Amino acid sequence: MTPAALSCACALLLGLGAAADAATLRARAWPLPVDAVAAQPNLDTDARGRVLLSWVEPTPGGHRLRYAHYDGTRFAAPRTAAEGARWFVNWADVPAVRSLDGEALAAFWLQKPAGPGQAYDLRLARSADGEHWGAARTVHDDGARAEHGFAALWRWPGRSLAIAWLDGRHGGGEAGHGAMSLRGAVFDAALEKTQEWELDARTCDCCQTDVATTTRGPVLVYRDRSAEEIRDIVLARWDGGGWTPPQAVHADGWRMPGCPVNGPAVAARGHAVLVAWYTAAGEVPRVRLALSRDSGAHFAAPREVAQGEVAGRVDVLAHPDGGWWASWIGETAEGAQLWLARYDATLAETARAAVATLPKGRGTGFPHLAAAPRGVYAVWTDIRAGKPYLSGLEITLE
Repeated sequence: MTPAALSCACALLLGLGAAADAATLRARAWPLPVDAVAAQPNLDTDARGRVLLSWVEPTPGGHRLRYAHYDGTRFAAPRTAAEGARWFVNWADVPAVRSLDGEALAAFWLQKPAGPGQAYDLRLARSADGEHWGAARTVHDDGARAEHGFAALWRWPGRSLAIAWLDGRHGGGEAGHGAMSLRGAVFDAALEKTQEWELDARTCDCCQTDVATTTRGPVLVYRDRSAEEIRDIVLARWDGGGWTPPQAVHADGWRMPGCPVNGPAVAARGHAVLVAWYTAAGEVPRVRLALSRDSGAHFAAPREVAQGEVAGRVDVLAHPDGGWWASWIGETAEGAQLWLARYDATLAETARAAVATLPKGRGTGFPHLAAAPRGVYAVWTDIRAGKPYLSGLEITLE
């Protein structure tokens, strides 16, 4: 962690802009299991409550996807989920290791096919015991030299997994003329594909997707793209027999001629669903939250979290204590900050603070959150002497 970030992390951080009796957020360094050049951190939580951290490291021949579990006291020794050459590594499209049922894990990453061009494939692997990994496969079967990525992965019944991704087979990728689409598929324990769907035939080109599971099933959020170049956030729900048509979380009406590379985040608890997103509708950058009480079928009017000097890059978390957490990046001419806010079950804000000073620019990527006993863990990519390293904080509510 940089000295500026550490100084900020060790301070007692008051809830700016919250109610006078708001709680306090205290942040301290979260020692991570890697101190070498690394980037693209991601977080998950398994059924035992352990936090699962994954990240990407360079190797002499390419890159590798690493991961380690955190039991609340210490990280286990890091392991490697995948390693190879021709990986497509970038600041926005982040690989991950995800927890499945029991000790099982799944991992996805991006890899360029042989030959020239900008195409890249989405690769998938599975581990039955959290330690040994089977052979990887390509998620899509279209054979197109196109872009495939920005994936979201989740558990599916029967020891299966599901994954959704942005797909360029219709010409949105290397050809650059058609639109990207959103597709999803189910793979069994042997990584055989059992189902596949096209969920939306026209989406924003390179904004992140996200998924959460409600009592009624999974909900997917992503940035849509209308024929008029309106790029608002939409949601699709699994209703037990299929996917519902995509519906807007809120009609911001953001007309944008190009992709903002700023996708939404979603969290769920029971029938409650919280979506966070960035928009610049009306030429005003904003971060917004919207809450649904019926598994994503309907959303209340959005809550304005921040506006003006915000860069977005949001995450959101449903905490086991019944509250919600949201993070975003604020960016001014002087620099950038990682902001956190905590909300109760009704979405009333109870604490807010800037918890870290970040290097300005895209190199910090997209910070991610996971639940801690009295707050959250946050990770992001720091830049030191021009090279990427992982940084982490544990933020407690006091």
